[in-house]
Amino acid sequence: MRIGFDAKRLFNNFTGLGNHSRTTIDILTEEFPEHEYWLYTPKVKLNEVTRPYVEKKGCRVMKPEGVMRGSAWRSYGLVNDMKRDGIEVFHGLSNEMPVGLFHSGIASAVTIHDVAFKTFPDMYHWHDRKIYNMKWQYACNHADRIICISECTKRDVLDFYNVPEHKVDVVYQPVNPIYYRPMEKDEQPPYMLYVGAINSRKNLLGIVKAMELMPKDLRMPLMVVGDGGSYKQEVKRYIAEHGMEHLFIWPHMVYSTELQRLYTNAQLFIYPSFYEGFGLPVVEALLSGCPVVTSNVSSLPEAGGPWAQKADPNSPEDICDKMVKLLTDSALRQQSIEGGRAYAMEMFNPQLLARQLMGIYEKIRC
Repeated sequence: MRIGFDAKRLFNNFTGLGNHSRTTIDILTEEFPEHEYWLYTPKVKLNEVTRPYVEKKGCRVMKPEGVMRGSAWRSYGLVNDMKRDGIEVFHGLSNEMPVGLFHSGIASAVTIHDVAFKTFPDMYHWHDRKIYNMKWQYACNHADRIICISECTKRDVLDFYNVPEHKVDVVYQPVNPIYYRPMEKDEQPPYMLYVGAINSRKNLLGIVKAMELMPKDLRMPLMVVGDGGSYKQEVKRYIAEHGMEHLFIWPHMVYSTELQRLYTNAQLFIYPSFYEGFGLPVVEALLSGCPVVTSNVSSLPEAGGPWAQKADPNSPEDICDKMVKLLTDSALRQQSIEGGRAYAMEMFNPQLLARQLMGIYEKIRC
């Protein structure tokens, strides 16, 4: 089968949507090397992250060749190129579909990651919300299948976009393959870990307030891996005003094995987000053998499973209570480590996810 992908994020985005695109191609090419994977992108930002996909066996990178370039080509020129190339199935990996695909004879699927611009509208400009909503609605209306990365996202798509439930599949987000190979722990001073963008939805301030409530003998530094704008400065001001600067470490962004090492050696991973389409860092922590405190809302109970401690993200007291439990109850801590990893290995198994995706492609191709 010749399968086309919207690979813009794969080659130009190095966080959430880009990671999803790359791991999707990884698991498909590993499990189904007999198929052809055509990666359509308006440009390629070539570096150590993207170079393997330019050279990957079974993949072919396609960029615009005519006068139409950039987003215009991606929206309006891509269908003609795919018809020329004999693409049988197209997968829009990041919430969008090119215009005109519905009438092209090419079967189509689109992955919807979240509808955060609707659930947290204050984080988005009015103009952006309108554009996102138009793109999501068009994709949901015209794709043969809608793939949601969690049951939570599926509920949101059904609520906001009025599509028939039988058209929607749930395939969890793949995780970087390195996390399925455990890493040995290092001898390091104890620390806790947060990984993710620093914005109001992710609730870093809730963690700070929970740490403020912790018994002093249990306090240890929090490693904050991520970046942000005004909300990050708000959090830093609160930390400074309460004399807690010594409890926070702000490294530059880290990737791949360096990030896996941070998960592996952390005493605790804390992620009390108010809303997530999936919650990838929670799964990465579980696979790394790191006990997790996360939220009891949105998709986080799916990502964390039965062994993550789930707290009310609106309650620093509850977040603190769950952190203290995992730091003081050795039996619970060991159960969380072993049970959490087993849950993540089963639920987010890359071979299972690849087979689910290929099953969708084969269904819509017929």
